[in-house]
Amino acid sequence: MKNAIVIGAGIVGLSTAWHLQERGFEVTVLDREGVAAGSSWGNAGWLAPAKTIPLSDPSLWRYGPKAIFDPDAALSMPVRIDPKLWMFLARFMLQATERSWDNTMANLTPIDMAALAAFEEFELGGVDAMIRKGPYVIGFEKEEQSKGFLREIAGAVRHGQEAEMTRLDNPQELAPMLSDEVQVAYRLEGQRFIEPGPYVQALAKSVEERGGIIRSGVEVTHVAKGSRPAVILADASREEADEVVIATGAWLPRLAREYGVRTLVQAGRGYSFTVETDKPAEHPLYLPHHRMACTPYQGRFRIAGTMEFRRPDEPLYPRRIEAIVNQASRLMRGINFEERQDEWVGSRPVTPDGIPLIGQTKAEHIYVAGGHGMWGVVLGPATGKYLAQLIDTGETHPVIKPFDPLR
Repeated sequence: MKNAIVIGAGIVGLSTAWHLQERGFEVTVLDREGVAAGSSWGNAGWLAPAKTIPLSDPSLWRYGPKAIFDPDAALSMPVRIDPKLWMFLARFMLQATERSWDNTMANLTPIDMAALAAFEEFELGGVDAMIRKGPYVIGFEKEEQSKGFLREIAGAVRHGQEAEMTRLDNPQELAPMLSDEVQVAYRLEGQRFIEPGPYVQALAKSVEERGGIIRSGVEVTHVAKGSRPAVILADASREEADEVVIATGAWLPRLAREYGVRTLVQAGRGYSFTVETDKPAEHPLYLPHHRMACTPYQGRFRIAGTMEFRRPDEPLYPRRIEAIVNQASRLMRGINFEERQDEWVGSRPVTPDGIPLIGQTKAEHIYVAGGHGMWGVVLGPATGKYLAQLIDTGETHPVIKPFDPLR
C-alpha cells in the first residue's frame, strides 16, 4: 500500500488526506500547531460559490488608495519597507481590470460549481458535521452601494453559476440585528455555511477513524526530493513517504519555492470575533460595502472582516478588531460589542492572480495545494478530491488544470 505525508491540518490538507484514503493510501498529516489552527478556524465558514470570485477587480483603483489612509477601512497594510509585499501589491493591482477579472472567473467557475457536491461527498462518507443552508442576507445603507455587489453576482452568473436573488421589503426580516442604517437588502439563495472550526475537527476525526495519523506540534523545515521524498523535521529527523503534499497555507513558499513554485503567496489576514445578539441569528449576513461577513456560530454571531496584508506570523493587532467594531456598531443593533469573545486573526494565502496553486511541483512525488485566498474553506474539499486523483493516477482533472503551481 502506498503512503503519503500531508503537511498542514487545515481544510485543504485534511481534504486531500481524506481523498487519498479513498484511493487506498495510508496517510500521515503533520502540523506545527494542530487541526484548524490557521485560517481554517475563525473565518466566516461560507460555502458560497456565487461569491467565490476574484479578489482583485477594477474597484480597487478607487477603493485602495482611500483605504490606506482610513484606519477603519477593511483593507489594511503596514507602512514600511517590505519589497516582497510591494511586489505582490503591484502584481495584484495589475489584475484589477475587467479582462483579468473575467479570465480568473472563468478559471474559478468549474471548481466553484463542484464545491458543494464535494461537501456532500464528505457527508455521505461519514464526516459527522452539519452543513446549513442559507439564505444569505446582503445589506447596504443605500442603493448606490449595491451596484458593485450586483455587478459581481452578474459576473458569476455570466460564467455559468446560479445565484437567485430577491429584494427584501424589510432588511430586518431575516437579519433582526440590522440597524435602521441598512436601508437596502437582498436574499441570496443556493449557498451553504458551516461552523468552520468544528467542521474541520470532524473531518480530522474521520481521517483518523479511517486509519490516518494526525500529529500536531511537528514543524517541517524542509522537503527533500527523491524516488521516495522525505520531510525533514525541526529535530533533524527524517520521514519518507511515496508522496508528499505541501498544504501550509500562507507559509507554502517556505517549503515549495525550491521546487519551482514561484508565484507569490501573500498573507491576507482576516479578523473575527463572536457576540451575542438580542434575537437569535439564523442566517449569514454580508455587508459588502464594509467587507463584513457574519455567520451564526455556536449560538452566537461571528463577525469577520478585514484584508490585512502583513507577514503571516505577526500577532493580532487590536486596532483591526476596533475597525470592525466601529463599522458594525453603527450598522447593527441589540449587540453589546464590549462583550466580544473568540477574537482571532488568520492568514489566508492570496496569490496575485487570484488563482490557487494545485498540482505537482518540479520534483516528482511532491505536490502543493494552497493559494486559495479567502476561498480555502469552500474550495478545500474539491481541491483535495482532484489533487488526490492526480497523485493516484497522474491525470490532471480539467477542474484544476488552470491552477498549475509552476505557472
